Amino acid sequence: MAVLQMQRISICGLKKDRKAILEKVQSLGIMEMNQIAEDEEGFEKMDTMNARQSFERSAQTAEQALAVLDIYAPQKKSLLSSLEGKELVEKKKFDEAVSEKAKVISTANQLLTKSKEIAEAKAGIAKLENQIEALAPWLALDVPMNYTGTKKTALLIGTVAADTALESIYAEIAKIEPEPVGVDIQVIHSDRDAVYLTVLCLKKEAEKIEGALRACGFARPSQMIDKVPANQKTLLEAEITQLNTQIEEKENEIKEYAQAREELKLVGDYFRMRSEKYSVLGTLPQSQRTFIMSGYVPEKAVSLMQREIGEKYDCVLDIEGLKEDEEGPTLLSNNGFSSSVEGVLESYGLPHKGEFDPTTIMSFFYVFFFGMMLSDAAYGAIIAIACFVVLKKFPRMSGSMHKSLKMFMFCGVSTMVWGILFGGYFGNVVDIVSEVFFGKAVTVPALWFIPLNDPMRLLVYSLAFGVVHLFVGLGIKGYMELKDGRILDFFCDVVLWFAFLIGLILMLLPTDIFASIAQTQIVFPPVLNTIAKALAIIGALGLVLMSGRENKNPVLRIALGAYDIYNITGWLSDVLSYSRLLALGLATGVIASVVNQMGSMFGKGIIGVIGFVLVFLVGHTLNLAINLLGAYVHTNRLQFVEFFGKFYEGGGKPFEPFKSDTKYVDIKEEN
Repeated sequence: MAVLQMQRISICGLKKDRKAILEKVQSLGIMEMNQIAEDEEGFEKMDTMNARQSFERSAQTAEQALAVLDIYAPQKKSLLSSLEGKELVEKKKFDEAVSEKAKVISTANQLLTKSKEIAEAKAGIAKLENQIEALAPWLALDVPMNYTGTKKTALLIGTVAADTALESIYAEIAKIEPEPVGVDIQVIHSDRDAVYLTVLCLKKEAEKIEGALRACGFARPSQMIDKVPANQKTLLEAEITQLNTQIEEKENEIKEYAQAREELKLVGDYFRMRSEKYSVLGTLPQSQRTFIMSGYVPEKAVSLMQREIGEKYDCVLDIEGLKEDEEGPTLLSNNGFSSSVEGVLESYGLPHKGEFDPTTIMSFFYVFFFGMMLSDAAYGAIIAIACFVVLKKFPRMSGSMHKSLKMFMFCGVSTMVWGILFGGYFGNVVDIVSEVFFGKAVTVPALWFIPLNDPMRLLVYSLAFGVVHLFVGLGIKGYMELKDGRILDFFCDVVLWFAFLIGLILMLLPTDIFASIAQTQIVFPPVLNTIAKALAIIGALGLVLMSGRENKNPVLRIALGAYDIYNITGWLSDVLSYSRLLALGLATGVIASVVNQMGSMFGKGIIGVIGFVLVFLVGHTLNLAINLLGAYVHTNRLQFVEFFGKFYEGGGKPFEPFKSDTKYVDIKEEN
């Protein structure tokens, strides 16, 4: 339950050692770069742009080659392969691949060339297929499309609108040439787009007749080939066959490079690391013989930096705490249980300098509320066991995924506990199965009570848990103010609110309104009722007088205090928000019970069993998925809106160390 203290560490070393030291810092992965000596006289930065771009191009080439292999020589992967994480390779093996980096990049270029040739061949096939498609209406034509006729005759080839009849064409021709001689129109093909035709006429009348045809929308074909369309189609199909053969040959050649996949990954990661190193190298202030490197290191890792760099290189390490106005990056340190919900906190915002890390406290409430919302022992067991198996089977998954699955595993355990307390095992499946298929109802008793039978009781407990959650948030605010030495703020903003709220709660409990909700009457002794009223009055007066204490105008001060008292409606709204614990808990149980009831409608016998199993599997799978999502979303909301709203701001910058941020493999460093 802590934010690790950061130290600023500056390294001044010989220029000849800068790359070795930088590579060591990168391999350690515990230092975030933040140069402060940029304007020192006698120092300048090295231009690494060209080298960095070269490394980036090589890394991109390797990555593109791997993408080609994934297309034409894919690896068989399981559905859960994305959880496997990066492969761990020995440094010796990595160095061996790097020593052949020129050869590997040459292989990558060959793969890209072959992929480009395949793409060009496919583009050629598409072009040829378009040509064949354009020829399709003219396949019945038995002369070349550019044929113009004989010495005395002309052949006009073209199209007219789809709804044009031959009679109308002849009619248009008759308008220009009342007695046309030797005009013959043949329809080659017609479809919904056009009528494809040939017009044979005397050459001396060709110009007039074509003019008449244009009145009917006549247009020449876009391509006028010098071959009979059917023959041209045969030639085009032969070209397509040849291109398909070339594609198949290139694909087989690419498949032969499948064994180079691992080397491509290693070399790609090598150039990626080199690019990152040169990116940092370009930020280092350097003189003729020395260089300076500065950044943030967790306090507990300073000794490692001294041992691995200070003692092994001829350099000076300057270690100092952060200045008062300097806010370093945030790195959380929590136990195994609490660290699982760090991703939830990060999605809201990390604590900034001097702010309390709420992860540990939040983790307890998060798991507690999640389980209460889902509240089915069978669902909880499924979630917990599934997450546990995946965590054990894939130990090298990414850190964020590991935390998320671990969090859901704990939430599954909590769900299982709440399910036992509420008597929920796939809803009421035990009751339904025993009654329908065995003729005798058997009920697994709830260890506490059944929410469906007593929803108001669950509502009271939900609101009570909400009050505790909100009070803890207010208490954390008080702790932070005491830690910062703001005693008056602690009294005015925390103690007075506690007095006011506790007084109101104690006044509410003995009332008839609460008795009707809780279905039980609470009676306090007179002295406690007096104390409750006193706390409420003292708290209210204190808030009215002290909430606007920074304002010197007494009237405005009291007005601000009265407005702060109005914030009691916000508290009421926050408390009522915890009724979602009741709503989601009941939703899970009700839907599960409905699914079981639907499954039982098939009756006994084989058909009944099969029907029940099918409805059971589909219904409970959907119910689990929907309510799992609902529990996750609403548990987050209770933390982000209600809990954090009482004390937490966030906005810290995450710790981003300079490290070997590889994409495909992790390198096992030699000790």
